[in-house]
Amino acid sequence: MPTHDRRPAAVDEPTDPDIDLSVPAQRYELTRGQGLILAAVAVGGALGASARYAASLAWPVGPGAFPWSTLAVNAAGCALIGVLMVLVTEVWTAHRLVRPFLGTGVLGGFTTFSTYAVDIERLLGGGYARTGLAYLALTLLAALAAVWCAAWTTRRLVAGRRR
Repeated sequence: MPTHDRRPAAVDEPTDPDIDLSVPAQRYELTRGQGLILAAVAVGGALGASARYAASLAWPVGPGAFPWSTLAVNAAGCALIGVLMVLVTEVWTAHRLVRPFLGTGVLGGFTTFSTYAVDIERLLGGGYARTGLAYLALTLLAALAAVWCAAWTTRRLVAGRRR
């Protein structure tokens, strides 16, 4: 048989060998455990993406202009992720759906690194290389600084309240 007619070996392998969806108990276990998490992420993501979309409508960006609204959304979202992660990992025991809902869902939907990539592509493709490269670097620096500063500040505020 020619090599182009063979299916790759990975296609014949199960996606997750620990779960057999033809077994009702395993199907129930999957939906019970992961279904709630998936729902929390989906609802949170819809809320976060809606807030991001509202920000893009409130502060539209013209062709070739610096995408300040996307930069601000990403930096603010990263700061909130820094606060959230300190609170749920170091301060209090949160319900098991808090991190998926707020972290992955709301803040994952709110921050928009896909729009960041599209903005860069449009700027570079439109002949605005300096603006695109400045945006590329500034967003990365702002996002990292925001999450670090927010986590650091949250830790200091929590430590001060415990004294």
